[in-house]
Amino acid sequence: MTRYVALLRAVNLGSHKKISMADLRELLAGLGYGDVRTYLQSGNAVFTARETRTERVAAAIEARLAAELGLTTEVILRTAEELQSVVEHNPLEVGDPAKSTVLFLLEPPPEDWLSGIDLGRFAPEEMRAGERELYYRLPNGIGRAKLPIALGRRLKTPATMRNWNTVTNLLSLAV
Repeated sequence: MTRYVALLRAVNLGSHKKISMADLRELLAGLGYGDVRTYLQSGNAVFTARETRTERVAAAIEARLAAELGLTTEVILRTAEELQSVVEHNPLEVGDPAKSTVLFLLEPPPEDWLSGIDLGRFAPEEMRAGERELYYRLPNGIGRAKLPIALGRRLKTPATMRNWNTVTNLLSLAV
């Protein structure tokens, strides 16, 4: 059995792509997944599945969300071990966990995705790239941040952001 963390992209933001966490838990249980738990109202779930191929699990969830709830969105998955690695390998100092975030990418960015950009011009904001994650330190807050917006335009893969509190709380639920 594999323990997964599902991060639904762009749900429950404003009035579009609404899903209740009770519906999400029911949907995941209906797919045969066990020990289903959700966190907050922003599309975070932790569950156990027999399937070990992440892409199959994500595709099953996406298909069921569309068929049963009419919700089209990407599901970005990490195993509990992968999420643990994300936490352990954060290259940035976490001062205020509400101002430190992780952008979870569906796929790694292309090698040259940062060519021609001067990250220093966004100071005091910082970014470091992981394998399929971008770590941000945003001292002026997420709402005022410029760096994630500028870099997001360069990414060619779906992604979803979570603050450090959410990341570490999801890890606690997953292990």
